[in-house]
Amino acid sequence: QLQPVESGGGLVQAGGSLRLSCAASIPDFKNYAMGWFRQAPGEEREFVAAIGWAAINTYYADSVKGRFTISRDNARNTVYLQMNSLKPEDTGVYYCAVETSLLRVRQDPQNWGQGTQVTVSS
Repeated sequence: QLQPVESGGGLVQAGGSLRLSCAASIPDFKNYAMGWFRQAPGEEREFVAAIGWAAINTYYADSVKGRFTISRDNARNTVYLQMNSLKPEDTGVYYCAVETSLLRVRQDPQNWGQGTQVTVSS
């Protein structure tokens, strides 16, 4: 069962930073693509960022480009989302997803964590 576990959410003022972590107890973690999504109250869940198994390929939603950075540490089975210059519209539950391919984790992930709340105050 591929179920990652997110951590690192919290309350931060606009302009501040947070780093989210996602740990996955998966054999051969390095062979999996990882992604971050978020869901604001009353909204659909949306793609935020994704990273391939070798960390060479990364993708971002236009709304977070230049502010968020996705990275991974395969030795720790963990993927990170560094979020800088946070805005109130970044508020939501952030979910980690894991899949066997970068395309699938971006478009149709099936394996989700429970989510971590991020709240950005103005």
